[in-house]
Amino acid sequence: MELRQKITEIQQKLKAPKSQFNAFGKYSYRNCEDILEALKPLLGDVLMTIFDEIVLIGNRYYVRATVTVSDESGLFSVSAYARESETKKGMDDSQITGATSSYARKYALNGMWLIDDTKDADSQKPEEQKAKPNKEPDVPEFKTEEYITLEQQTTINGIIIDKDVDKDAFLKFMVAMSVPEIKLSDYDKALTVLKQAKGRKK
Repeated sequence: MELRQKITEIQQKLKAPKSQFNAFGKYSYRNCEDILEALKPLLGDVLMTIFDEIVLIGNRYYVRATVTVSDESGLFSVSAYARESETKKGMDDSQITGATSSYARKYALNGMWLIDDTKDADSQKPEEQKAKPNKEPDVPEFKTEEYITLEQQTTINGIIIDKDVDKDAFLKFMVAMSVPEIKLSDYDKALTVLKQAKGRKK
């Protein structure tokens, strides 16, 4: 079964109830740990990883959380951003970053597994149900990337070996940490770059 089909199957089976309750806002919600607990029995041979990065957008720092799922047939990832508060009463800097990381990770998981995290309308106060168009969202975007297939990875690695191309320089040019993390949309570009590379052999 292809990875795309496995993801679809997990999305259909996943049940992550809102088991947490916010006493102040009077609404139920789920956190990152709830989603992970529900996911683990469904993953099977699919490998899932989550990692964070601190990125500067404009003059504000964001935590970018990326969820990656992979198997021998391919790799998919989803990223979500959450902005660090400049100050948070009762929290030091490390706690602010930790809370922001959890928030970003939850929304990256939501994006990968199609989890609806909105509060029920009848659980919100009347003023919360009104649209707030001027409010800047904490999570500005989801970004989904599809990466090259195992066969394409083999092709690229073969050219690198045959031509003795500087692999580190090639990956840096492709803005990728490894060959499997080369975007599918950049595959033709990668082949062109490798075909034009002179290699290090004399």
